[in-house]
Amino acid sequence: MPDRPTTMRPMQETTELIETLMQSRQTILPKRLSAPGPDAAQLQQIVAAAAHAPDHGQLLPWRFVLIPDAARAALGDAFAAALLERDADALPEQVEQAREKAFRAPLLMLLVVQDVRGDADIDFSERVISAGCAVQNMLLMATALGFGSALTSGKALKSHSLRTLFALQPDEHALCFVSLGTATRSKPARTRPTVAQYLSTFQAPTP
Repeated sequence: MPDRPTTMRPMQETTELIETLMQSRQTILPKRLSAPGPDAAQLQQIVAAAAHAPDHGQLLPWRFVLIPDAARAALGDAFAAALLERDADALPEQVEQAREKAFRAPLLMLLVVQDVRGDADIDFSERVISAGCAVQNMLLMATALGFGSALTSGKALKSHSLRTLFALQPDEHALCFVSLGTATRSKPARTRPTVAQYLSTFQAPTP
């Protein structure tokens, strides 16, 4: 019989590596992400990781839109317009702050989820869960490659200006932006919840 401790060692090392990777991932604000960002080959690795997310019915209900540098100004204008949609009295400096968000982080993507195409019986919540798994796979791959990352959302995602800019269809929803780059500043690891805080054991009712 094979030596059990010897055969188990590689699996244990892999498990420890994965655990370390998950524990080291943290959100780095986009304004603290600078060049270099992922190169073409690294970006391919990162995005390919999304394909391994669970996907009920193989609908591929999500997609990512890469926003190149040449399109950042248009996105900035959309952010500014989105703010004015919500607050027509926004101050010029507030509008400029909204516009500036488009220029943070060397690599920027938009995550889009659709809600009914393919099989209307597969609920939107399942599609969002699939999208969440896809983006988490990408964040972990980015972490493994040495990059910082962040997910950002906000009211602008539902604005007419942003939806128009990305030509979103009525059944498509902008879920969040994904920012990747090199962290310019590290921060202490945040305190994570303990398993006892989010795991319980179901007790069947007594007849």
